[in-house]
Amino acid sequence: MLVGLCLDVCRPNSYRDEILCRAYLASRKLSKFCAVDPVTSMNPSLNDQRTLKLPATPVYKMAVPLQYTSDSQALESYTLHYFSIAFTSQDYADALKKSILFFEGHRSGKLPLNKRLTWRGDSGLSDGSAYHVNLVGGYYDAGDNVKFGLPMAFTTTLLAWSVIEFGGSMQNQITNAKEAIRWGTDYLLKAATATPDTLYVQVGDPNMDHRCWERPEDMDTPRNVYKITTQNPGSDVAAETAAALAAASIVFKESDPSYSTELLQTAMKVFDFADRHRGSYSDSLNSVVCPFYCSYSGYQDELLWGASWLHKASLNGSYLAYIQSNGHTMGSDDDDYSFSWDDKRPGTKILLSKEFLEKTTEEFQLYKSHSDNYICSLIPGTSSFQAQYTPGGLFYKATESNLQYVTSATFLLLTYAKYLGSNGGVAKCGGATVTAQSLVAQAKKQVDYILGDNPAKMSYMVGFGNMYPQHVHHRGSSVPSINVHPNRISCNDGFQYLYSSSPNPNVLVGAIVGGPDNKDHFADDRNNYQQSEPATYINAPFVGALAFFSAKN
Repeated sequence: MLVGLCLDVCRPNSYRDEILCRAYLASRKLSKFCAVDPVTSMNPSLNDQRTLKLPATPVYKMAVPLQYTSDSQALESYTLHYFSIAFTSQDYADALKKSILFFEGHRSGKLPLNKRLTWRGDSGLSDGSAYHVNLVGGYYDAGDNVKFGLPMAFTTTLLAWSVIEFGGSMQNQITNAKEAIRWGTDYLLKAATATPDTLYVQVGDPNMDHRCWERPEDMDTPRNVYKITTQNPGSDVAAETAAALAAASIVFKESDPSYSTELLQTAMKVFDFADRHRGSYSDSLNSVVCPFYCSYSGYQDELLWGASWLHKASLNGSYLAYIQSNGHTMGSDDDDYSFSWDDKRPGTKILLSKEFLEKTTEEFQLYKSHSDNYICSLIPGTSSFQAQYTPGGLFYKATESNLQYVTSATFLLLTYAKYLGSNGGVAKCGGATVTAQSLVAQAKKQVDYILGDNPAKMSYMVGFGNMYPQHVHHRGSSVPSINVHPNRISCNDGFQYLYSSSPNPNVLVGAIVGGPDNKDHFADDRNNYQQSEPATYINAPFVGALAFFSAKN
């Protein structure tokens, strides 16, 4: 067999490369992507010199050498694996728009008249009323109808951080991004200020909710309200709430100063509450939050994370002193390799590393060193590399909702690349160094994989690309809209839609699902929630990543 490499669609090393390239493109009805001059295509001496004009998007590129064969089935096998998709800044901008739109599909409460996902309606309008508090609003976390405080606060923090770092690249989506943040912070403000020395952290009984398959507009499961108090503490969820409010105060500092001040002042009070009354909300609320959103990492990481955001937002020296005094007992000395709604340690290291990179603040050198350790663990070829990747190149951490770890890691790669690039720094991986450009390249592989540059050629963002999940594990998306079916669909009657083989009738545009397994296999099955369920905290960091690439040529 001959071996060749098709570098840019039909710009090959020899005319035989081009013939094979063209044959495949024609067989896949993609010949329009390869405008070939028949004279030069059959003349090796001319062919080797020329450069072809390529379309803007999408184009197919060869990733590895192609084995030539006359066997058409073998050719199909080779090319389906080897051809990759190139995205443009316009593609990333489209994905950015959709990733923010997704949050409108998860809104609880009274929806505005200008709602863009018209299949959604008002829901949870009496949340909190039985307890004489107003807890209307906020977000449902994933495919159910419960408002979980810990992932909702983390989602809000990451949306705010996305805007802080990459809002300048969001162009006409910056307003929608801020609205997504405000929908979360408006609710968190209610939860934090309704009752003294109390933080309301959840609405809805998850055990009862999961026994029904109802759209949120119809839900009649118990809307129990759960809270943490001085007697039943929850430093983890309280400190994350403080982080969300503090980060959001930075976002609104110029555009809405009074709202920013309210957010910051409330963040300070909630953090003080979290710190004075220490304990895990998992211990206080038990089966109400476990196993759904147990605080497996404990509450120390959230306290350091919350203090870091308050330090950044307030410039109050007391938070710097807190970090210096408590960091060693709250995870600053630990290398941790998972950034999620549960574990904040890698995010805190990256956030605080900026202080050392920009100001050479000696106290933060430790955070720069541990940030390097985390980043280097993701980069193949370094001495610190320990991450697992699928054969198709996807970062792989867990069998359930793996893409949450991909999007959060990708965001940290790009944020750290920004910090390094702005200050002439590099990541030190043992005796080697890794540049900001290398981190961007690694992040781009993950973003592109999610958007469809993967062995299955499947976009894992609903509504983006030509092929994306159709059977999303999501009640509101899978049950007919109230616009189509205005009569109530009861708890048990809804299960016919869970088990239906038909595509979801309501497209949850922008939703990123749990994603494929460690062999790049994906089952588009509504019952397979591990792979087909979206969540707000999967999308939140991806907003920042997409904003970054939408600004690049």
